[in-house]
Amino acid sequence: MSSFKALGAVAALSIGLLLSTAAQAHPKLLSSTPVDGATVAAPAKIELNFSEKLTTQFSGAKLIMTEMPGMSTHSPMGVKASVAGSDDPKMMVITPAAPLTPGTYKVEWRAVSSDTHPITGTVTFKVK
Repeated sequence: MSSFKALGAVAALSIGLLLSTAAQAHPKLLSSTPVDGATVAAPAKIELNFSEKLTTQFSGAKLIMTEMPGMSTHSPMGVKASVAGSDDPKMMVITPAAPLTPGTYKVEWRAVSSDTHPITGTVTFKVK
């Protein structure tokens, strides 16, 4: 009977390790469109692709214009945009309410997956 207890203990420990490893996974930004640091024509939407399925009710993003041509004293200002998931549960889509004007933009994102631990980051791009 003690070999059954030992086998049960090993099985329980293995399951616990597998579950804790899965719980430690955090979403990582794999790619963005536009690519971080790119200079592009005004995009109709910004896509962020993550390594994990996102929990959309806790994930989000802000679009900020950080620099405007010819205005060296321009303060960063928020740009009205909607943030949503997509058919791909690992994708976040930021859609500006109006076409983006020339300047530098930053997307400040917050991604939460099944482990509920928020991860944050930024993507910057220029509109020509």
